[in-house]
Amino acid sequence: MTLKYILDGIIIGFSASVPLGPIGVLCIQRTLNKGRLAGFFSGLGAAFSDTLYAIIAGFSLSFIVSFIEQQLLYIQIFGAAILIFLGAKIFYSNPAKQLRKQKRGKGNLFQDFVSTFLITISNPLAIFLFLAFFASFGVVKKGGDYFNHMLLIIGVMTGASLWWFILTSVVNLFRSKINLRRLWWLNKIAGATIVVLVVIAFVYFLIDRPMN
Repeated sequence: MTLKYILDGIIIGFSASVPLGPIGVLCIQRTLNKGRLAGFFSGLGAAFSDTLYAIIAGFSLSFIVSFIEQQLLYIQIFGAAILIFLGAKIFYSNPAKQLRKQKRGKGNLFQDFVSTFLITISNPLAIFLFLAFFASFGVVKKGGDYFNHMLLIIGVMTGASLWWFILTSVVNLFRSKINLRRLWWLNKIAGATIVVLVVIAFVYFLIDRPMN
């Protein structure tokens, strides 16, 4: 029974991380420009954020969910602004400078982690995604065992981290075959893709948002 909670958590964490939205594009871009560790640590930032939301969903912290529902518009605006800024920064970035920094050992993995954590934490809709996952798996019950809930959360973190490890490892295999000119174009495409995805998602959020 204990093993089931861990395995369910791994499946949930992995499945929740697979869709390649702006964060996925960002991690791929960083892997190609700065190396696998930069991409993986960026993914870990997203995985840690998802784990916090899984904790809120798993332990039914209703007062936090209530606050998020009330401030959802402002949180979404904050997240969209950060992502658009990062998308524009990637679009205008020079891959040659990034490679030189990496060779000099100036890559900042902590900064990569924190940036994706802040972006992902600004998407509180992830709480409802985890609520749906937990409900479909039937793993979280009111007044349930807190120890098993913690095992489930550990599984979520493990599953999410596993996805980012696999993605960045696969992308890194092709890194040596991409020259500076291709990296320059990939930065343009990645930056533009992030901005477009954010704008589409935010417009959809405004259209789908119930009117007061």
